[in-house]
Amino acid sequence: MKKSNDVLPRTNGIIQAYGFINGYGNSHTSNDKPVTIDNYTSKTSANAKFKDQFVLLQKTFLDHNKAKKKSKESFEEAPLITACLTYLGFYFLMIIGYLNQLFFVPKVATEKNRDGYVPLYDAFERFYSCYVYRRVKDCWNRPICSVPSDTLVLKDRITNDYGWTFEFTGTRTKCINLGSYNYLGFAQNSGPCAEDSIQAIGKYGISTSSTRRELGTNTLHNELEVLTAQFLGAEDAIVFGMGFATNALNLPSLISPGCLVVSDEKNHASIILGLRLSGATVKVYEHNNMKSLEQVIEKSIVNGQTLNGKPWKKILIILEGVFSMEGSIVKLPEIVDIKKKYGTYIYLDEAHSVGATGPNGRGITDYYGIDPKDIDIMMGTFTKSFGSAGGYIAGSKNLIDYLRTNSHAHCYASSMAPAVAQQILTSMKIIMGLDGTDEGKQRIDQLARNTRYFRKRLAQIGVITYGHEDSPVVPMLVYLFSKIGAVVRTLTKRKIAVVGAGFPATPIMEGRIRFCLSAAHTREQLDYFLQAIDEIGSTLGLKYSRKPQDAETIEY
Repeated sequence: MKKSNDVLPRTNGIIQAYGFINGYGNSHTSNDKPVTIDNYTSKTSANAKFKDQFVLLQKTFLDHNKAKKKSKESFEEAPLITACLTYLGFYFLMIIGYLNQLFFVPKVATEKNRDGYVPLYDAFERFYSCYVYRRVKDCWNRPICSVPSDTLVLKDRITNDYGWTFEFTGTRTKCINLGSYNYLGFAQNSGPCAEDSIQAIGKYGISTSSTRRELGTNTLHNELEVLTAQFLGAEDAIVFGMGFATNALNLPSLISPGCLVVSDEKNHASIILGLRLSGATVKVYEHNNMKSLEQVIEKSIVNGQTLNGKPWKKILIILEGVFSMEGSIVKLPEIVDIKKKYGTYIYLDEAHSVGATGPNGRGITDYYGIDPKDIDIMMGTFTKSFGSAGGYIAGSKNLIDYLRTNSHAHCYASSMAPAVAQQILTSMKIIMGLDGTDEGKQRIDQLARNTRYFRKRLAQIGVITYGHEDSPVVPMLVYLFSKIGAVVRTLTKRKIAVVGAGFPATPIMEGRIRFCLSAAHTREQLDYFLQAIDEIGSTLGLKYSRKPQDAETIEY
């Protein structure tokens, strides 16, 4: 099998960027013609209007101000008394759990004849699941029976044994939904996306039942890859049926032992799994801290590989556009400068930023006005902003051709279902304005308006939120483990559905409620929710912020 070093070349001495990934450096020697609308339409007989409209879009791709004013990012620390109570409460809960385990028989089913088998969980994981997580288990994995749009319908359930088992009551509750990733509001069961997807099922069936390398490729996949590349400003793109696997199964194809990966400490689990599978050396830098990043790279170049001191084959900086748990936005202009200074590569995960950031919805490069050619590997998913499933990688034609040959996610996994691909195609065309309307622009502007309004109002209320003021991911810190469950349950009674996150998904001191905003949310829905937060914030003691509160009216 062809080695990954062919597409990400070795470097000698101080790392030098050869430009093979992005395909635009002086050393770019490929004679292959990039995939463009011109040669694609000649092969597929797609309508000429698509090409003409896209040419207009390309001209405005980088028109907005590249020297964009830096926005505010907040990570306010908890008061000392709150920190002490958080640790005290958590460890008290642990002690109660151990006493419970000691004196009472657990109601956990055990399999017979398991002698000699490796346990699925270690002792602490089993204990934590049974005696800590169980106490708030009703706040997670709640079944729904509707489209997760601006509202959703919960299937009501109760527990009579403190979370060991649940029973459905037969009733349902319609709630305002602030827990789902539906940034542009395309999670719909009616409208052009749904109608086109239904037609795709009638034409192509519900599944290809094959891999892309065999019989699993149809015209929808080819069209989607071309459109994705043009949308992102890349030479080519490849799509996959699962977003998590896009990271986990492609990173091992791009890096190997002898390579160095410099990874943000808050990167997603799919990235971490992919790095483990690759065998590459991984060094972590402090979250979004450019000084820490540069120090790690400098030290690594000077010292070389850990065992033999040889130069690294390549150095890859891997990061997210919008961090899904912190709500922060990557400092991409500074990272691009560091890349050019040290000759490294950039792998950008835009799962939460593509569609949700930038004046044209094209992600972080669009947000900052950065040339997409400066990003060597652009990865993203279709689950958040496009209301579908799957993921993509975009970059140079050399890179994408290499992945079509070597990616396990491409060679061995079933291809994307036709209806899923069609949902993405239709929603992406709406975002790009290729449907002949400005609906896509309206959705992008509505999301930005909702995000700014929501964050400013929360600041007025006095709760602590993390992240960037332009990020639609809004973590509200509640700290105490018990308060996570209390907030989720109280809001559910008010017909508001939210998602909590605590240890081990977050540090013990950073228990939170994570809100996800959508273009589908109306001001009335947001105001109703904010009023509820103001009231329960006083009741449950959530107003931890010590920042001066602005009493001025926030314009929507």
